[in-house]
Amino acid sequence: MWSPQAVCDGGDLDCGSGLLLIIKKAMDPIAAGEILEVRSRERTVAEDLPAWCRMVNHEFLGSEPGENTMCYFLRKGSNQEELKQDLEAAKGYQWSVRVQGEKGLSAKVHTRNHTFQVGQPADFSPKVDAPSAVDYLLASLAGSITVGFKAQASKRNVTIDNDELTLKGSLENVLYHMELEDEGSPRMNNIQGTYYVSSPDDEELLEELWENTLKRSPIYQTLKDTVEIELKLSIVF
Repeated sequence: MWSPQAVCDGGDLDCGSGLLLIIKKAMDPIAAGEILEVRSRERTVAEDLPAWCRMVNHEFLGSEPGENTMCYFLRKGSNQEELKQDLEAAKGYQWSVRVQGEKGLSAKVHTRNHTFQVGQPADFSPKVDAPSAVDYLLASLAGSITVGFKAQASKRNVTIDNDELTLKGSLENVLYHMELEDEGSPRMNNIQGTYYVSSPDDEELLEELWENTLKRSPIYQTLKDTVEIELKLSIVF
């Protein structure tokens, strides 16, 4: 029905989590009046994208189903100069948390619209009232990789049937942290893990997604130069 001059794939991203920046970058090289095809599997895009187009002077032409995705067609409007400012704003964004001390050895963390409890800096008891800071550090790395891989896959229309990442980490000397010894360091010195993925797609493509996930993971890239990290991809058929 429509003949787009450019195509972009947002995978499972919604309009509030980066899809609009992808759209703006894909639309920037085409001329006013030309058409961009946006592919997305996120259901909220069907309602949010037309509203965004009305706000920024693009014409929303319509949509049609594609292969495991929905295709949306936008005609570029004139006077589009906000891309550079939006990209710079994204680069300069600062994440923030607010932490309140609670009774006992715990604290309450507030971040955007979420609140959660955190326990001691390092606690190796089998049962705890709240995860330790070390637990959250490992969870942050695991979450960044797991969701990052799924995002990479969704952008390339790769099917992931099941996935699971298990991480284990150790401190150089937890007894130093506990003031039971005066030698060593409390730093985390080793993280090991295996990411298990089940997918009908090509193994070489999955390996490529894995490498790109690590390359673009903010948490992995922050830790890898200070902690010995050994992560493996295991493709399960």
